[in-house]
Amino acid sequence: MFTPHPNLSDEVNRNIVGSEIEGGVFLEGLPPDTVLQIRTQHHSYTALLLGDSLALISGHPQYCPQPVQVSIAGSTWGGSMLKVRFIGRGMRLEFRHPAYSAPIVTSPIQEIREPIVSQSQITALA
Repeated sequence: MFTPHPNLSDEVNRNIVGSEIEGGVFLEGLPPDTVLQIRTQHHSYTALLLGDSLALISGHPQYCPQPVQVSIAGSTWGGSMLKVRFIGRGMRLEFRHPAYSAPIVTSPIQEIREPIVSQSQITALA
């Protein structure tokens, strides 16, 4: 059970509780080669996890129309507070793209799925 942190505002504590209720995945709990389908308000991304916070991600027509290796920082509620190495429903995915100096922040995540895929499909993503 979550205990509100006394040094955080009520809004931040509510956001933390909300992220637990809405659900999501911690990257630490997923093995390399896990494929996630992440549907945001505006786009659908495919992320092939490579280990640690690295992933091949595709699904955005400008930033990643083809798979590109990124570092997933975590998810935000739209501000500067980051839930590190967590991809959360209702939150915005934040990742570092090698061609951009600022992090890429998506629209709010609507759904996160781990589809069943074959090894050949995983190889095709790489």
